[in-house]
Amino acid sequence: MNGYHDAKDAYLKRMSRIEGQVRGLTKMIESDKYCIDVLTQISAVNKALEAVALGLLDEHLKHCVADAVAEGGGMADEKISEASAAIARLVRS
Repeated sequence: MNGYHDAKDAYLKRMSRIEGQVRGLTKMIESDKYCIDVLTQISAVNKALEAVALGLLDEHLKHCVADAVAEGGGMADEKISEASAAIARLVRS
């Protein structure tokens, strides 16, 4: 089971809102809205996605990584490396 299982509905709700924001961006561009207004909305979408990503990362660390570390062995090292790589991707984006 994924670490975010208990919060799955909340994540799905947030993703639906983000999806609506992206559709709104498309309409803004189709309607030739002012560049700065479009950029402002893009920034809002990016922040919303970042919030979801950080929440998922937090859940992953609390559940998947913590469980693997508690069990020990190679799986713990693998989960820590996986989490580190995910953090690096988030920081670069």
